[in-house]
Amino acid sequence: MQHFEVVLLKIDSVSSNSLEILKMMDWVPIVFVTFKVLVFGTGMFFAIKWHYDQGKKEKEARKGKRAVLRAGGKAAAVFVLSLLGLGLFTFVLIRKLGLDLTFP
Repeated sequence: MQHFEVVLLKIDSVSSNSLEILKMMDWVPIVFVTFKVLVFGTGMFFAIKWHYDQGKKEKEARKGKRAVLRAGGKAAAVFVLSLLGLGLFTFVLIRKLGLDLTFP
């Protein structure tokens, strides 16, 4: 009978350990899910913030690009008008000098 009692004591101690482990295991999903929510929430916050900041930079870059395009357009317009003025001046000068402008 003594042998039987020892076995029962061992089973009781094992079952109490396994119950403690099972109680601990009940907390594992709660802790992991909480950690996962915190990590993904932080990641989503910084992703949204980064995209928002990129949008602001892009708007500022668009303003800069617009200014450069406007300045380039003005320079091109001045060049074309200068070329037109020079052509007209040359035409008037050649007419005054009496040079022949006909094509052969």
